[in-house]
Amino acid sequence: MTQQKIYGYIRVSTREQNEERQRIALLEMGVPKSQIYMDKLSGKDFERPQYKKLLRKLDGESVLYVKSIDRLGRNYVDLNEQWRVITKEKGADIVVIDMPLLDTRREKNLMGTFISDIVLALLSYVAESERHNIKQRQEEGIRAAKKRGVQFGRPTKPLPENFAEVYEKWSSGEVVGKQAAVLCNMPMSTFYKRASEYKREL
Repeated sequence: MTQQKIYGYIRVSTREQNEERQRIALLEMGVPKSQIYMDKLSGKDFERPQYKKLLRKLDGESVLYVKSIDRLGRNYVDLNEQWRVITKEKGADIVVIDMPLLDTRREKNLMGTFISDIVLALLSYVAESERHNIKQRQEEGIRAAKKRGVQFGRPTKPLPENFAEVYEKWSSGEVVGKQAAVLCNMPMSTFYKRASEYKREL
């Protein structure tokens, strides 16, 4: 009987620091340290070098362990497609440690496969919906803050002391935009922008 080849996959974003927790979980499941692949990238797509390298190793004798389904990916459509590639095209098994139902070794029959596929579809849909909801809440929060007058981005520099005088000369045609910008020591685009804001406040 051919011995199974055991692999593990870790994904952390650059902001997260839970790499060790995932590594410990994989080692406890018997994944050899040398067979663990890790990407420090977002889960929005599968353009990850270590994941691609791992994918080339997988075959019908392989078992891939991940700690949780979102470590594999966050995009609902892409996640389902990669699950299909790994289990159907490569013929490998997947074990999601935090979700025992997502263990394709459990029942090697049509019902077992059907249950795994349904659970995966549900979980990945929920994960993507939550990601969308978080983004929507952030956008709503930003809009509400802007209405309250909260400023985002770099604070606006105060206008130079001679701005009002130069603005009057520029608006009366005494000087052109280029001259006005030089007098205010700012780029022309900035002068026009600040002049427009100044006019609204008059």
